[in-house]
Amino acid sequence: MHLREFQQSIEAIYGARDRQRRTDGTFRWLVEEIGELARAIRDGDPDAAHVEISDVLAWTVSVASLCGVDVEQAASRYARVCPKCHDAPCVCAVEPRF
Repeated sequence: MHLREFQQSIEAIYGARDRQRRTDGTFRWLVEEIGELARAIRDGDPDAAHVEISDVLAWTVSVASLCGVDVEQAASRYARVCPKCHDAPCVCAVEPRF
């Protein structure tokens, strides 16, 4: 399945609820799912990680739809090279985040 097809499918299944919940409410659900993914990773549970990654993907697509973003077009930014250094593999300096 292509990303655009996935976005259309999520829109057909959840679009009315997402619009009712609005962008802020839908984004909060996405954040909750990211927390559940963090827990699955921390616990070393690959089955839970599989489920949570699919949830994060679905909620991300829902937020994208509410924001008018075509996820296939957005993903194309990363399709061939790093959007920052424009190389593949990426040669950006590793910046510590935590």
